[in-house]
Amino acid sequence: MVHDAITASRDRSAASPTLSPAQLERLRALGQERTARVGEVLYRVGDRAYPFIAILAGEVAIVDMAGREFLRSGPSGFLGELNLLTGQTVFVTAVVTQSLHYVAVERATMHAALFDDGPLSELVLSAFIARREMLQQLDGIGPEIVGPHASDETMQILAFARSNRIPHTWTDSQPPRGRAPLVRLPGGMELECPSAGQLARALGIGRELSLREEVDLVVVGAGPAGLGAAVYGASEGLDTMVVESTALGGQAGASRRIENYLGFPGGITGSELTSRAVMQARKFEARTATPYRAVSLKTASREHVIQLEEGHEIAARAVLIATGAEYQRLPVDRLSDYEGSSVFYAAGPPEARECPGERVAVVGGGNSAGQAAVWLAREGALVTLLHRRDDLRETMSDYLVRELGRSGVEIRDRSEIAELHGDGGKVGAVTLKSGERLPFSFLFLFLGARPCAQWLGGAVRTDEDGFVLTGAAAGAEDLLGTSVTGIFAAGDVRSGSTKRCATAVGEGAMAVQFVHEHLARLERV
Repeated sequence: MVHDAITASRDRSAASPTLSPAQLERLRALGQERTARVGEVLYRVGDRAYPFIAILAGEVAIVDMAGREFLRSGPSGFLGELNLLTGQTVFVTAVVTQSLHYVAVERATMHAALFDDGPLSELVLSAFIARREMLQQLDGIGPEIVGPHASDETMQILAFARSNRIPHTWTDSQPPRGRAPLVRLPGGMELECPSAGQLARALGIGRELSLREEVDLVVVGAGPAGLGAAVYGASEGLDTMVVESTALGGQAGASRRIENYLGFPGGITGSELTSRAVMQARKFEARTATPYRAVSLKTASREHVIQLEEGHEIAARAVLIATGAEYQRLPVDRLSDYEGSSVFYAAGPPEARECPGERVAVVGGGNSAGQAAVWLAREGALVTLLHRRDDLRETMSDYLVRELGRSGVEIRDRSEIAELHGDGGKVGAVTLKSGERLPFSFLFLFLGARPCAQWLGGAVRTDEDGFVLTGAAAGAEDLLGTSVTGIFAAGDVRSGSTKRCATAVGEGAMAVQFVHEHLARLERV
């Protein structure tokens, strides 16, 4: 039986495109033609590797661990989702329902084909992203995380799963044995109180670093600025490594819709934009490492060393600081009681599936808040946007303000939350500083950001708010240079940045030019 959540999904058609005859012929030339009988399993939950499968004749059902079907592909369709590209653990099972004639293209060969064939890449990647979003909306898919809301370790693992768009189920209770959280992986393995790194390795996410790595350029942070630098650095011949502490794509990956990014007149989701950027960086052999947290920076005349949390270090002739900024929290009591269950800092599918018909507050006046409010309203939530200024247009793009009105979002000016009310880890209402009490079941907070630069420990100069100084303000020759030669900064972590996705990408790309000039000077010494 088709799962109700998927039947109702507006993304179903995006998840089930078909290949053109020309594309099928190309895949035939790249792969092997095979057949399979009814009932045969092509890949199952817990597997790590499977080929790209293009269907010539027959039909395949995609089911979860309980055997519930939620997608079916027929002639000219194809199988797979993002884990085919990343090597992550498989979250679903593919079962033949009609005698099958298909083409199997090995993963490495398919990677190369996607890099070389723009239309094929567009079709496949869009479908894979839509399918991953479908999986995030379903219960019983991916790891099961068992741990109480009061456990910091549990909330950290949940945050990691959400930021990496890993389908998962959360059971808010103490595990029957051992420390929380207990994570049951697809395929049966259990992890007791794992770190984010341990969970990532168990799921096949990212590469594992040697204790010491040596590169031309290390990029710390894999948001738009970091990925922009990775693409241009690697494509121009630099041995480039990108280190990220949470999820490739950074906060931009959580944006529901970026309407004003150049070249996408219909808009593009943050997850699609950053997934494409990650693929592009890997195409040029930039190495991506996550989750690895930088804890210190040691500077020298010819080589700088990044120390990582788990004891690894990366020596590089040039460093780009692109660690971005993190969301501000509400200055109210008991906020942590609700975080992760009814207070969120991003509006993704796992959160949105809880919200249809519910009263939801989006708090903030920037574009990220506006994008989240519009998307949640379209998903069926009753949305109120609370912000503290007299006029929302002071901080939000006009197109988004208009879209809020078209989407039925109520806008309340000069509204700041003073107190939260609720029990059992669930928000029930808020009190504003004006004294008014409003009923809300969920809060989504977009309150600005502070720089993720504490790990630098004073190694480079910063402004009074902690943002990294660059250019003339830092006494540097280059526009993006810091107070230390060979160390650059780009994106939201940089003092004076515009906090826009496109600008961050541009700064990351521009930084590579300055890196080349710096390396050329080193060669002359």
